[in-house]
Amino acid sequence: MKRVLLTLAAFCISAASFACTNLIVGRKASVDGSVICTYNCDGFGFASGLGFSAAGKHAPGEMISLRGGRQIPQAEYTYNVVGLMNENQVSIVETTWDGRQELVNRDGYFDYFTLMQIALERSTTAREAIAVIDGLVQTYGYSSTGENFVIADPQEAWIFEIIGMGPGRTGALWVARRVPDDCICAYANVSRIRQFPQAKKIDKKLGFYVAEDCMYSAECISFAREKGYFSGKDEDFSWREAYCPIDFTEVRACDARVWSFFRHHYNTEEMDRYLPYLDGHFDVCDALPLWIKPDTQLSVRDVMNDMRDHYEGTALDMTADLSAGPWASPYRNQPLNYTASDGTEMFRERPIGCQQSAMTMVCQMRSWLPDAFGGVTYFNMDDASMVAYVPAYCGINRIPEPFRDENTSMTEFSTGSAFWMNNFVANMVYPRYSAMIGDLKAAQKELEDFYEQDQKEIEARLEGLTHGDLVSLLTRKTDEYTAKMMSRWGELAKLLIVKYNDQTINRRMAAPGQTAPAYSPVFIDAVKEKTGDRYVKPMKKAMADR
Repeated sequence: MKRVLLTLAAFCISAASFACTNLIVGRKASVDGSVICTYNCDGFGFASGLGFSAAGKHAPGEMISLRGGRQIPQAEYTYNVVGLMNENQVSIVETTWDGRQELVNRDGYFDYFTLMQIALERSTTAREAIAVIDGLVQTYGYSSTGENFVIADPQEAWIFEIIGMGPGRTGALWVARRVPDDCICAYANVSRIRQFPQAKKIDKKLGFYVAEDCMYSAECISFAREKGYFSGKDEDFSWREAYCPIDFTEVRACDARVWSFFRHHYNTEEMDRYLPYLDGHFDVCDALPLWIKPDTQLSVRDVMNDMRDHYEGTALDMTADLSAGPWASPYRNQPLNYTASDGTEMFRERPIGCQQSAMTMVCQMRSWLPDAFGGVTYFNMDDASMVAYVPAYCGINRIPEPFRDENTSMTEFSTGSAFWMNNFVANMVYPRYSAMIGDLKAAQKELEDFYEQDQKEIEARLEGLTHGDLVSLLTRKTDEYTAKMMSRWGELAKLLIVKYNDQTINRRMAAPGQTAPAYSPVFIDAVKEKTGDRYVKPMKKAMADR
């Protein structure tokens, strides 16, 4: 029997540059002892549903067909995978950093997304997933550019950076570091590992180096010497400097997102010392901390809100200057770079929350609960800022209909698709952000409050159920949670079109004291400066309302 592996790889690999964000929380850095990792999968022109592959035993000789017609042997047993978390609460999320383009090997069997999927199907722990990945790429080759995986389980989280060895070289180069349990970390499309703990000898059983809370491939340093990327002492070797030399673009478009996440949970004055780095002054500062110990522990809800960040309240606040327009919007049209009428080259900020997200997820892994409901993926399709996160347990046996890829056409709107219902609402809010965002956030909070309370009540009753009854109940609850979100977002869409009809506010629906939305003060002042006395004589209110 031959299995065809279908993944989102073709879409993810072709998505826009600087196009994903991962946040990581160690178990002692979270309020309840859970390990948390996140993923915004960003890129225009595609939707990304909640994937699913069922567990199963496989016959000797069974093969998997990969992209390009290549085949590899199937494992004897594969685990259930919901989204990017398997039934053992192992999660793998990613962000691309490209690195040295000459190291791409298009003859390698594995693109990064297929590698993630197969590792999830074959792993019981994060460490085992790392070993599986190494075994696959050393045997069959790696075809993508530089990539980071966050590989986590209920006990620990690892950051794993990988890049190929160029045309004609089977294998891959990689380094993995364990995030300290009491720390938080983040990735946003740029390599972040520099120096790392090193071992004296290769682990003969595993075939790679294993040091204190660090693992790395056998040729990690020697290959850099061979290619002329590094010539110093081994202990001075920097992975990032060798395989992903950075400039202002990578820092401002990518590391700035990491900085903003850290700033939410650490002394703001201390984090603002890195602003020269974000401005490209590498002589003052040349890197962010790889991880930090947060001032207070983080909850899942905290991390959800972190995924919605637009640099609010920082020196990079996207709502606070003229480019935010009349409605103080944190959203900007493409492209990343643009040119002023006088020929000046300019850029726009690239935050964590962005309109081009195909999907967003927050993966929570809880060691003290049975795996079937200890692992939860809070998921939705489209921009994290514009959606409510819906709980999907890793023990379910099917995906809710609105989250299925086959129910989302990119050329036809459907009220049965979570992607299109979320986009329907978001694209009403984007043009009049400051006017409408309060109603959206209220609906968002309403749903997430409900899910949080309902989960507590349901999970308290799950102990003692048979496996079959447990799977059935979790699947039903995930369906119900999704249906509730779809219904609430349908109500929200109708509310927005009626309440804010014709760019004003329906007086019958306004809250006490609420008036018609006004332009932002920054925009008004800019109009006055640009137009002089043209608009300085106010009209009578009665006439203005006609």
